[in-house]
Amino acid sequence: MRSSHVLPERPLRGLGRVCTMLRISALRLLGRTLAVRLSLPGFSSSRRYSSGPLGAGDDAHDARAYFTTPIFYVNAAPHIGHLYSALLADALCRHRRLRVPSAAATRFSTGTDEHGLKIQQAATAAGLAPTELCDRVSAQFQQLFRDAGISSTDFIRTTEVRHRVAVQHFWGMLKARGLLYKGLYEGWYCASDECFLPETKVSWQPDPSGDSCPVSLESGHPVSWTKEENYIFRLSQFREPLQRWLRNNPQVITPEPFHHKVLQWLEEELPDLSVSRRRSHLHWGIPVPGDDSQTIYVWLDALVNYLTVIGYPDAQFKSWWSTTSHVIGKDILKFHAIYWPALLLGAGMSPPYRIYVHSHWTVCGQKMSKSLGNVVDPRTCLDRYTVDGFRYFLLRQGVPSWDCDYYDEKVVKLLDSELADALGGLLNRCTASRINPSGTYPAFCTTCFPSEPGLVGTSVRAQAEDYALVSAMASLPKEVADHYANFQIYKALEAVSSCVRQTNGFVQRHAPWKLNWESPVDAPWLGTVLHVALECLRVFGTLLQPVTPSLADKLLSRLGVSASERGLGELYFLPRFYGHPCPFEGRRLGPETGLLFPRLDQSRSWLVKAHRT
Repeated sequence: MRSSHVLPERPLRGLGRVCTMLRISALRLLGRTLAVRLSLPGFSSSRRYSSGPLGAGDDAHDARAYFTTPIFYVNAAPHIGHLYSALLADALCRHRRLRVPSAAATRFSTGTDEHGLKIQQAATAAGLAPTELCDRVSAQFQQLFRDAGISSTDFIRTTEVRHRVAVQHFWGMLKARGLLYKGLYEGWYCASDECFLPETKVSWQPDPSGDSCPVSLESGHPVSWTKEENYIFRLSQFREPLQRWLRNNPQVITPEPFHHKVLQWLEEELPDLSVSRRRSHLHWGIPVPGDDSQTIYVWLDALVNYLTVIGYPDAQFKSWWSTTSHVIGKDILKFHAIYWPALLLGAGMSPPYRIYVHSHWTVCGQKMSKSLGNVVDPRTCLDRYTVDGFRYFLLRQGVPSWDCDYYDEKVVKLLDSELADALGGLLNRCTASRINPSGTYPAFCTTCFPSEPGLVGTSVRAQAEDYALVSAMASLPKEVADHYANFQIYKALEAVSSCVRQTNGFVQRHAPWKLNWESPVDAPWLGTVLHVALECLRVFGTLLQPVTPSLADKLLSRLGVSASERGLGELYFLPRFYGHPCPFEGRRLGPETGLLFPRLDQSRSWLVKAHRT
């Protein structure tokens, strides 16, 4: 196969009303005439980010979740596009685990697609048996995903016995329901894409020698005219059921432009689909049950992997299948959004719960290709930018709706700016011994920072912008969860980055390095400024766990946050502001672990030193 769902969420109790009241009160201080004032009781229910589902959804989806990546074709080594697919699914899965910590509640599969004509041809060209090539390249994918921190619960290979059993049983279900027939199939076949194409999807273009040759309009790969007797699936019967499914479930394919594209495809003719190849032509695959002269079509074989992982054909698979979310690249959308749902309906099952689609990565504005020599090796990037750094870059810069461009300078600039300077600098400032000599979470002073904006007095030090920060931080976990639910992880990271900037502004505005712990006037406010900043850092560390797990662990450990206090169900923000005790107040910080994220561009390393003072 070339190239997860986040459950609907229930609104936080009282959060929208509270955040609105906070903003209104802050605006009043800025001179706008507003009649609404903040009252302390209204805040008490908004301080907790619930670990339960945040939106309406059926109980089955609340209980379990099953995320998948495509299984990756082993005709070539992995590139950053493969890693990007895996990281998207990994982040969705990790965020879900923060909400529902039970290990048994979430499954996540990835793997390798090891059958088909391309594998057969690649093995011959390399002078290897197909099994040798598959073992070699599958091991590369497994090592890459281990190195990148992909937290999958299963890595499936289509050459496994369990998968052959599942595929042949699935074939039997289609046959028993009268959906397979043997006939002469004739048409254009693209070996690179492993699919047949109608005449309208083929064009004639000059090859390197200048001769005109037929190619796929969608991929540009060469095609050849093929005529053979195959088994054929009655795909044409499923055009209207697929249209109803999509129209009744407008969120099933995300982002929306891809949902619209599939509906457009279904406005066209939907011919029956060849689902086998002559075994004398393609021997590297699973034979058709009862007919050793035919090999099961590689895409039918590959798609069934999603069922194999959850135990199909045993009955246990049913409790997981209804919660399935696929993360795929846009180049395999038709296979997952038309062929696969039709095959599932044909076998008496429901289509996937969600299909999350992402676009591709280009390199300096050009498509990655071996001929251009610009294929980016993800292993090199993990070494150069660190695992967390490269994870952050791909998920922060990758926008599923359109292709994204990679170049080294962009990676360095982003990571230095957001991880080294903004986030790392903030942590360094708040934990530096000169500013925080006790090495603790200082006390929060409600007199300096009252929960009622607009109060005046000699001890009140909080400003309107400070209440705006509290409001932004109170709503941040819900905002991040909503972005995950909408498959907009880049927006979740943008929201976190925005609040990091706000927090740095808060610290810069009040300049705790200018305050004196020995002064009875300064000390309460100095402690409060550090307390608020450390609380913000705790929230950032918690919310960054799905994307930068090691960096987040380092940050939370430095703050003295234990493993049991890192879930979204335990994410209380600034409880002292709301009149409740803070479990961290007075607690010793964790041991010094050095820079959170060392700058990649050392020519500006002076910024890090400045942040440490």
